[in-house]
Amino acid sequence: MNYCDNCGAKVAIRIPAGDDKPRHVCDNCGTIHYRNPLMVIGSIPEWEDKILLCKRAIEPRLGKWTLPAGFMELGESTAEAASRETLEEANARIEITGIYTLLSVPHVNQVHIFYRARLLDLDFGPGTESLEVALFREDEIPWEEIAFRTITTTLRHYYADRKARDFQVHTGDILPQSKSVRSS
Repeated sequence: MNYCDNCGAKVAIRIPAGDDKPRHVCDNCGTIHYRNPLMVIGSIPEWEDKILLCKRAIEPRLGKWTLPAGFMELGESTAEAASRETLEEANARIEITGIYTLLSVPHVNQVHIFYRARLLDLDFGPGTESLEVALFREDEIPWEEIAFRTITTTLRHYYADRKARDFQVHTGDILPQSKSVRSS
């Protein structure tokens, strides 16, 4: 950030009074600009024993498979974001059935939240950010072609819980590649 969103003046990086972290501060109007993690919200759309995946039509990870998810917008709840992203990426309507994973990804300043969801019908198809969408059984999941570790982590929890017939809420940290995944 070079300029203040409030008044347009140049900002400086310094620790404001009463704070302990460097922030972008506007000396002209006094605005302190806090940069916080982005929320990535998505769903696990279920139909019988299958889940809906989307093949990405955009970078990063163009051509890889993912759950429908994206950045939360201002003014919406996390559940609304999951439903909107599923509609945008897969033209699929869902009913949210519960929060499932909450994964911190601190090295990219993101938090990923996935909800379990029930597909309301089989009327779905690729949105503008998807090359294709398809339903997959567990043994059909293209594991080597999954776009992000948060998706792999969420799917591994999902299938373990399904096998145990006991769905839990899972939390964890997705660390840089050189480190492991911590989760519960």
